[in-house]
Amino acid sequence: MRSASGRRYNFRTQLPYYIQLTRLDRPIGVYLLLWPTLWALWFAASGVPSLKILFIFIAGVILMRSAGCVINDFADRNIDGHVKRTKDRPLPSGKVTVKETLILFAVLCITSFILVLLTNTLTIYLSFGGLALAATYPFMKRHTYLPQVVLGAAFAWAVPMAYAAETGELHKQAWLLYVITVLWTVAYDTMYAMVDRDDDIKIGVKSTAILFGNADRMVVAILQTLVILVLCIVGNQAELGSLYYLSVVVAATLFVYQQHLIRNREREGCFKAFLNNHWVGLAIFVGIVAELV
Repeated sequence: MRSASGRRYNFRTQLPYYIQLTRLDRPIGVYLLLWPTLWALWFAASGVPSLKILFIFIAGVILMRSAGCVINDFADRNIDGHVKRTKDRPLPSGKVTVKETLILFAVLCITSFILVLLTNTLTIYLSFGGLALAATYPFMKRHTYLPQVVLGAAFAWAVPMAYAAETGELHKQAWLLYVITVLWTVAYDTMYAMVDRDDDIKIGVKSTAILFGNADRMVVAILQTLVILVLCIVGNQAELGSLYYLSVVVAATLFVYQQHLIRNREREGCFKAFLNNHWVGLAIFVGIVAELV
């Protein structure tokens, strides 16, 4: 079998490039999407969620994050070659074709939807919103300086889906966690965008890092403060104890550390601050589990 480019197709040869395309070799995005999902599942269940639902959502997070990365690279296929950090990705480097990319995206989405079919009607309906957000986010950077907000909405959509799957309905608490996740995502993805800001300005790609300009650190700090405040509101409403609030203090301390890392707006420091958010999500999850289990 030959590809559109004329080369003989070999799945085993292409598999490493598919892994790069889905970013499964760089799981930080999985973690950042997974932690709010786990927060929601534990809150919805008031403890340990059902193993079936837990499996569905962990697998779904991995599949849909991978699908999001694939469609992102498709959308950026004519841009990534001009950015230092992304020029060697499989699409701009010619290691995979556009056809392969779209087929992989379709396979990941279909597999995710099969998992959703194992839940309930409300969750199935909500999944279409999640797919729409995941598919449109990569194209937003051409039309708005707020693509990070769309990404936050997409990442956070797993929260109401988790509540729907576990309880069959949506609670006010679900939307508070949704707001937390959106605010948190915009904060850490702005730090991520600060890494590429110079390249993005040159090629005309929009981001919150460009929109905020010299106020970027202050805006990120405001967003992080709001995350902590809403986490405290959720804890108060759920009548959680000191272990949960200790985890919130840990998260706040990590936010302060991230501000230190981005103080000079250097690429390495901003990227390190972005990666550090994995520990924020983990800290909050540990606090929730400690109080609810």
